[in-house]
Amino acid sequence: MLKQRVITGVAMAGSFLLAVMFLPLPALALLFALIVAAGGWEWAHLAGIANKGARAVYALLLLAMMAGLYVYIDPATWPSAERVQPFLGVACLWWSFALLWVKGYPRSAVFWRSVVGRSTMGIVVLVLAWLAAVFLLAHPRGGLLMVVMVLLVVAADVGAYFSGKSLGKHHMAPAVSPAKTWEGFWGGMLLAVAVASVVWWLLPARYDHLDYVAVLAIAVATALGSVVGDLTVSMVKRESGLKDSGSLLPGHGGLLDRLDSLCGAAPVFALGLLLAGY
Repeated sequence: MLKQRVITGVAMAGSFLLAVMFLPLPALALLFALIVAAGGWEWAHLAGIANKGARAVYALLLLAMMAGLYVYIDPATWPSAERVQPFLGVACLWWSFALLWVKGYPRSAVFWRSVVGRSTMGIVVLVLAWLAAVFLLAHPRGGLLMVVMVLLVVAADVGAYFSGKSLGKHHMAPAVSPAKTWEGFWGGMLLAVAVASVVWWLLPARYDHLDYVAVLAIAVATALGSVVGDLTVSMVKRESGLKDSGSLLPGHGGLLDRLDSLCGAAPVFALGLLLAGY
């Protein structure tokens, strides 16, 4: 299982890098929109939509929303903060509520366990994450920004895995994900800080307005967003009685099982860069 997981992970990482390096923005936006729509198909199942036709309609609804947002923000050039920032702010506010729901689960499920509630959650999680990704990619250094964000998410995940496996004793959210521990959480945060420190050290002089504290704040917030994204999808899966969101990715489960952390991290990372004046 671990070997298959590693092979699939390397293939996904290579495909991501090739796409970011060689595809123009419209093609990247479309590619990510199709991936999000496929994730929406899986989310519809988690939401309790059993009919395949209804799940397809849900995925198409996500595509329509993303198309509308693409036209609205006009990412042919770096979109104005006035158009994008409100959406990013709503996304970050939503993840704050999600953190409270994770902490309060299973009692908190009364607020979102209905089909409509879980379906709405999927729209907010997936569509706004896609918007944040397109906003980042529209920057002249967008590909590099995306790679840095993914590195922070991977660092938080890898650090949590190894420190949790070797030191983990205190469960973080046992009702949602019994395997996650506070030791793993802090290990992931430390590795994310280390990655952010290297990135800051490598920044060219023209970015000296981004001081070390700002870079660390963005990195920690992004890593925290990735943890909340992971726990939120785990919470919805537990409420739905499912172990994985799907079986598309060998060794990983479904697309959502890989997108969950990125969905939580992307709006936080993008908003952090805006607030830091990047």
